[in-house]
Amino acid sequence: MTESPDRTPNKIDLLGIMELLPHRYPILLVDRILDFEPGQWIRGVKNISIGEHVFQGHFPKQPVFPGVLIVEAMAQTGGCLIMQNIPNRAQKVIYFMAIDNVKFRKPVTPGDQLVMEVKAVSVKGKICKMRGEAFVDGQKAAEADFMCMLMDVPGEKA
Repeated sequence: MTESPDRTPNKIDLLGIMELLPHRYPILLVDRILDFEPGQWIRGVKNISIGEHVFQGHFPKQPVFPGVLIVEAMAQTGGCLIMQNIPNRAQKVIYFMAIDNVKFRKPVTPGDQLVMEVKAVSVKGKICKMRGEAFVDGQKAAEADFMCMLMDVPGEKA
């Protein structure tokens, strides 16, 4: 992600994220958007707390944030990037179509701050390809390529 050091970051708080995405607790996995370049890339954060519901069973004596939720957090961050440009976004939802080249590099545990960096690789009509990376303390924890499709919310008219 290339950015000029003298530019002011574009930020989105939790309420702004909830205007962009339909997700809510306990599956909303983006706490804040730290910066973005419209239509190009976005950087978001998820604070991993011992209070996360998944730690009751994954795993009780050695809590590890599930990899599938890290991928979902990257996808939701990418969704924040894409949904900004959708005028009738309350009537739209983004669905996964494919997830490829997923790699998990290090465990994510309570107390970690997961920073997701996602870039739009291509946007063609309703289809978007993105590349995501997730970091903890500057070290890559996970990466994935994913493709999604913008769809009408069932029962809603565009």
